[in-house]
Amino acid sequence: MKHVRLLVLTENLPQASLALAETESFHPDTRPPTETQLAGLPGREYREVFIQAKSRLDKIVRHIPLDPVAEIAPIRVIDAEELVRLNAWLGPLWDETSGYEEDFRLLDDEERLVKEQQAALANFAELNIDLGMLQTETRFLDIHIGLVPRENLRQLEGAVGLAHHILHVYMQQADNAHVVIVGPKGDKESTLTTVLSAAGFQRLPIPQGLDRPPAELQRELAARLNGIEEQRRALEETLVRWGAPQRPKLIEARHTLMLAEPLVELDTSLRSAGHLAHLAGWVPARAVERLEQRLSKTLDHPFDLTTRDPLPEERPLVPTVASKNRLLVPFAMLVDQYGIPSYGEVDPTPLFAITFLLMFGSMFGDLGQGAVIAGAAFLARRKLGRFWLFGLLAGLASMGFGLLYGSVFGYEHVLPALWMSPLSDPLLMLSIALVWGVIFITTACLLAIYNRLVIRNWSGALFGHHGVVNLIFYLALVAGGLEMARGGGIGIHTVVLVLGALAALAWHSWRHQDGGLGEKILVVFIETLETVIGYVSNTLSFLRVAAFSLNHVALSIAVFTLADMMGAFGHLVTVILGNLFVLVLEGGIVMIQVMRLQYYEGFSRYFSGDGHAFKPLRFRRGFL
Repeated sequence: MKHVRLLVLTENLPQASLALAETESFHPDTRPPTETQLAGLPGREYREVFIQAKSRLDKIVRHIPLDPVAEIAPIRVIDAEELVRLNAWLGPLWDETSGYEEDFRLLDDEERLVKEQQAALANFAELNIDLGMLQTETRFLDIHIGLVPRENLRQLEGAVGLAHHILHVYMQQADNAHVVIVGPKGDKESTLTTVLSAAGFQRLPIPQGLDRPPAELQRELAARLNGIEEQRRALEETLVRWGAPQRPKLIEARHTLMLAEPLVELDTSLRSAGHLAHLAGWVPARAVERLEQRLSKTLDHPFDLTTRDPLPEERPLVPTVASKNRLLVPFAMLVDQYGIPSYGEVDPTPLFAITFLLMFGSMFGDLGQGAVIAGAAFLARRKLGRFWLFGLLAGLASMGFGLLYGSVFGYEHVLPALWMSPLSDPLLMLSIALVWGVIFITTACLLAIYNRLVIRNWSGALFGHHGVVNLIFYLALVAGGLEMARGGGIGIHTVVLVLGALAALAWHSWRHQDGGLGEKILVVFIETLETVIGYVSNTLSFLRVAAFSLNHVALSIAVFTLADMMGAFGHLVTVILGNLFVLVLEGGIVMIQVMRLQYYEGFSRYFSGDGHAFKPLRFRRGFL
């Protein structure tokens, strides 16, 4: 990545912004220049007019939809005067659109009110009394209408009776009962209010106009809804007729704003002094020459383009270019869920893709089930977007290991295994999983060391978590474990390396501790113990790779054991449902376990994830 500084005449800024957007290689740097003379802020009025015009167009196209952008050509400079004229033309159109929007809003409000009245009326449809009297206060009667949970109905009826009131259930729906409570007014009203609250009583609002039969009111409300729908259709037809002649002009207006947007996007990084304008940004090294050629072809006045490498203190500001390899894009999306690689940091996407597929395939190896996963991803590629390749590759990995295991939809004897079935030698599978874990953790530590060396963090590379000393300790610990597994004792060299590495880590931790003597001893002891336990437990975590490969076969055996108890048709149904169960349940669990190993055992060691993505200036094809 190169830091680019561009000096152009202020009048050439629109042409320069179009050239930068065309190349799609310029990530703006918003820091102000070091020269104090370049303190001007050009283009602020241009930006304000653009924002107002775009806001107006946004509102208009909500009611007059436009076809998607097919092409951006012709590319031309949009000067301030043209933008002002466009904004002035959009103003009256925006006012008319606002009138239509207000008419639609009034219809929506009226429709909502009618539906609320219908819902309220439904609560009283089976109450066969004069409802009009319920809306007026009476001198002698205390009346309550509402809902109460059916489970509280019996207790409420008894409590209401003690207050000399009558409870009448006139309708029951789901878990609630619709009740009317009537009694004399008097001193016990406050007591009744407390009882109703304790029973979960919810008062029902009484809608206006209930002095007529509910059926008649329902017919009237339904007629009002039909009338509202007719008004809406008529308004939509009027809007279509009004908008049809405006559509070509609106498409042209959208094109104008698309061409004006790059200059607006540069606003925060632009500075000027008189007729000279300055902007800076980050450009991939391979794209600098192409950018310079494009500027030379586009600008009609001289310009100055200077490039340099990022300074060490600028590393946190340098954006990271995402992988553009089509096969790696879905894996990059999963990496981004953890974080963006910092500039200079190893991009974990290729390693993530390879190790993910190897672990998923080995844990879920079946030719038939893998084919289902791959086929489902291919058929759903439009819905999945770029992520469909992830499902396809995962299915192919499962198919590959299915060939090695000789497994097809759980059948172990239909296809000869190119290697062996996992259950034929579980100890070998567990040993391979441990070796895989050692290789994975060692690779992660090496990447962590490299990433720290790149930023010249010598101390971190040597003594930091998963640094050189940690790696020496881990490899010596693994060597000692192998010596013991072979029946021999731990060699003196191994003991020296393990104890020496732990002593070096303890010494480094001691130097960086504050506090009293006892506190420092306790912290150093805990950190040293954590290092030992951490590496051991992290390595053992990879046993799940073998465990799930064995579990996959065991589940298939369980399915076929049940199927063998059935007849021919039952056998077929059981095998199909069993495979679906394995695909959905175990497939999901395996996916989670692989992600856990990648994020926790891998990324947590060597991947900071605190970078930011490369977002170059470009024309937005999804504009409006």
